[in-house]
Amino acid sequence: MSSYRQLLYHIVFRTQDSQPTLRRDNTDNLYAYITGIIKNKNSHLYRINGVENHLHILTDIHPLVSLADFVREIKVSTSIWMKESDLFPSFKGWAEGYGAFTCSYNDMGKLIEYVKDQQEHHSKKSFEEEYRRLLMESGIRIDERYFP
Repeated sequence: MSSYRQLLYHIVFRTQDSQPTLRRDNTDNLYAYITGIIKNKNSHLYRINGVENHLHILTDIHPLVSLADFVREIKVSTSIWMKESDLFPSFKGWAEGYGAFTCSYNDMGKLIEYVKDQQEHHSKKSFEEEYRRLLMESGIRIDERYFP
């Protein structure tokens, strides 16, 4: 018998100090770079998007890859690439930490649309409001030290 899995995660992380350093005119290059990292981890990207100060990644993660290593690889690799490429001249780095929420395959369509509509969504809500909602909906106790 073969092994089967579906390990879906909605991952969210922000820029250092939530600064708006992800230039919209170059995010397609960033997303392509992240897609390559995910493929190299034998994982599958369903959707990536974000706004100037944070990213959302909806992905399946291969079971031999730990979530922490997966996110660390994305953040470290993109940070180096972004600084070297000069496509994001104001980018100083990613903030410490991330949010990772397990997802049901049955919710995939709704989540893909949610990630796809980030620009519209953030015309009404800040990153902090969105992140607090995601944490509360997932039953995660909020540590106010990380919400200045």
